[in-house]
Amino acid sequence: MGHKGSTTVSLISGVALGAGLTYLGDPDRGSRRRSFVRDKVVHGIRRFGDVTDKGIRDMRNRTRGVAAEAWCAVKPERVSDDILVDRVRAKIGRTVSHPSAIEVTAKAGRITLSGPVLESEADDLIDAAYSVRGVLDVESRVETHRTSENVPGLQGHSGRIRPRPELLQENWAPGTRLLVGAGGAIALAFPGRDPRISVLSRIMGGLLFARAITNLSLRRIFGLVRSRRAIRFQKTMTIHAPIERVFEFWSNPENFAKVMEHVNEVKRSGENRFHWTVAGPAGSSITWNSRITQSVPNQLLAWRSEPGSLLRSGGIVRFQPTEDNGTRIHLLMSYNPPAGAVGHALATLFGVGPKSVMDQDLVRMKSLFEHGKTTAHGETVTREHLSA
Repeated sequence: MGHKGSTTVSLISGVALGAGLTYLGDPDRGSRRRSFVRDKVVHGIRRFGDVTDKGIRDMRNRTRGVAAEAWCAVKPERVSDDILVDRVRAKIGRTVSHPSAIEVTAKAGRITLSGPVLESEADDLIDAAYSVRGVLDVESRVETHRTSENVPGLQGHSGRIRPRPELLQENWAPGTRLLVGAGGAIALAFPGRDPRISVLSRIMGGLLFARAITNLSLRRIFGLVRSRRAIRFQKTMTIHAPIERVFEFWSNPENFAKVMEHVNEVKRSGENRFHWTVAGPAGSSITWNSRITQSVPNQLLAWRSEPGSLLRSGGIVRFQPTEDNGTRIHLLMSYNPPAGAVGHALATLFGVGPKSVMDQDLVRMKSLFEHGKTTAHGETVTREHLSA
């Protein structure tokens, strides 16, 4: 079992390496691709340095906080009653379901709690008040109720927000990312001699390292969420052309295949519905269906992918006229590629990351409107080639 696992990892690594070398060694575009990859590596190193720097600062601040808490435990802090009440209210707000029903008063460091509370939350309420720094004693005068039925103060939506352990949260603090990322890197670099342990160590190390670097949940990294927002980006650009012409271009997606280098084909499949074929990593192609969900002439266009599409995406573009009869477009786009953030990273590495591709295509579109022509798919495109 261990031998087979090791062989499988080696085989996958070999195929990936071979595909990468073929892609980068292309006689026509290899030089440009290698330069692009080199720039991405440099950018990644800088970004990793920023993450490390923020992580170190976060750990230093946490250490100071722990030291301050320990010092206050040794030397009790004297605070005003008003501040103490605010601290207790903030604490119980995350402990009971209806914190506004609880009245909190303080006198010389001693807290008095009164008001209705669910029986199941009474002990947690008192413990929370005792845990507040500066509280000397807690007197409970609360009215406990088995259910909230017929209790006015316990009606309405629950305001309690249960804190989640940091490792289970969507976004990690810089210090957590630093520690987990370092642990993942160590597991990758020193997997162990036993083949079974080695494979498991590399898998776990890779997952932890990817989770720390991207700060995305593993479900989003592998595209297992149904949302279209695993990856999102926005762009603003001014085009010196009338807003009517620019809006007309965007409202006919068939035009995109003529101007955008990585869009191979867009076919209308129904009213406001379109079938897309775009270039993917290493010569592959990706297809999906989308539809325009909102259209306000010369103001707004919104779209999203159809249910069941391989690539889940959505976006909105707003159009604003400028004083010199030009058009300012604001594009907000989100998508969840096959394999999630892993697929996004692979596409970016091979030069077909949506953000960089969109930047290049918007430059081509700007040239088409302002100069009457542009170059796409190795051919010259003029305004006469566009669909009305």
